[in-house]
Amino acid sequence: MRAAARLIRLIDDGDPGAREELAILYRHSGKAHIIGFTGAPGVGKSTLVDAIIVRFRKDGKSVGVLAVDPTSPFSGGAILGDRVRMQRHFLDEGVFIRSLATRGQFGGLTRSTADAVVVLDAMGKDVIIVETVGVGQDEVDIAQNAHTTVLVTIPGMGDDIQAIKAGLMEIGDVIVVNKADREGAAKTVREMRFMLHMSMDRHLDSKWEQPIVETVANADRGIAELYEAILRHWAYLRDHSHQELQSVERSRIRKQVIDLLNEIVMRRVMDELDATSNLDDLVDQICRRETDPYHVSVDLADHFLRGAKS
Repeated sequence: MRAAARLIRLIDDGDPGAREELAILYRHSGKAHIIGFTGAPGVGKSTLVDAIIVRFRKDGKSVGVLAVDPTSPFSGGAILGDRVRMQRHFLDEGVFIRSLATRGQFGGLTRSTADAVVVLDAMGKDVIIVETVGVGQDEVDIAQNAHTTVLVTIPGMGDDIQAIKAGLMEIGDVIVVNKADREGAAKTVREMRFMLHMSMDRHLDSKWEQPIVETVANADRGIAELYEAILRHWAYLRDHSHQELQSVERSRIRKQVIDLLNEIVMRRVMDELDATSNLDDLVDQICRRETDPYHVSVDLADHFLRGAKS
């Protein structure tokens, strides 16, 4: 556990030395069920995750949790540390919980999330839960990083309309209307069912029908139904739809490679620019309106690509 925590810290800090350890661990990964919980802030994702952990532990499953939190503008670390949430699980050796800071990244996930998943998977965790910082127009990365995506909403916030606008209804394998004891819950469920019926694109290549589960997480209502829905989806992928499972895996790996490539290329480009101080000179020229950032960016890209070919 300590070794895993140390390695995840190195990953979260962007330490290049972690990559060799990850390369070794990667061959021992690929067995865990990865579950993503996403939804707007305040919908109760952490309470739901806490309750689902209890269910998995009762079934004898080991659980890893990665909670992606907002980044502190002062320290650069996660504002909501893992000690604040899910505290009752910290003495349970079958549960590993870690917060990851977004560090200004969009998509709801950090760049290091996929690497931390590899660590927990190689540790032998049966289930890995990734809880995202929130949902917005662009924050749909979780669907490319999880086998089962749980989209959480609540009545009375207009969150259902936001989800529709963002196209998020299509990424959820399981839809949850939490705080279903609130006024307007029935209306929210009806609207969700209507939007699922209208959104046919998702179902063209899939036989999975997204269930809508009503929960009151802090009262443990609907948690058993949510747990069963998550298990049904995993069984569907694993036992009945190998093609979809393979597609999910390919999507995850493709995104991981692209993210790593972006990180490596950007780091090398910035290292060279810092070494030559060329960037500051170019910025000065742009400030004087002698050139513009658009042509400068294209010229720099062409320069580095020519250097890579030679």
